[in-house]
Amino acid sequence: MLPLEGTLLEKLRKIEALYAGTSVAGEREAARRAAERIRARLAELRATDEDTELHYRLQDPWKRKLFVALCRRYGLQPFREPGRHASTVQVRAPKAFHQKTLWPEYLALCEELHAHLDELTTRVIREAIDQDVSEPDAEPKALPASTG
Repeated sequence: MLPLEGTLLEKLRKIEALYAGTSVAGEREAARRAAERIRARLAELRATDEDTELHYRLQDPWKRKLFVALCRRYGLQPFREPGRHASTVQVRAPKAFHQKTLWPEYLALCEELHAHLDELTTRVIREAIDQDVSEPDAEPKALPASTG
């Protein structure tokens, strides 16, 4: 495993622990316990609130994979009705779970994943293609017409 990957995995586990309501930092066992706490919270919410079906439009395939995996981690069954666009993911869960846990955790995980992919892409391009990975300059102004 690359050092960069290890750092990302650690950050993702810490985000999950944050949404599980714990500050326990650790490896797989802490992540497993965090997921169990979130599943238990979901079960408690389902005992008092009925499930609401929400539709998420996730254009980016990486982010969609992340969202679907997060749903499955907590025992939710993401789906798409026939005829829906491929970017649509539907999920049934209590509205409070959508608003207070699932979506905020997904956004935090997305931010970390984006930062990781950006750093990895920059490093690969620098090493394999060209050191200059800066954005292109604005189009230069036209030169004055020559008099001659």
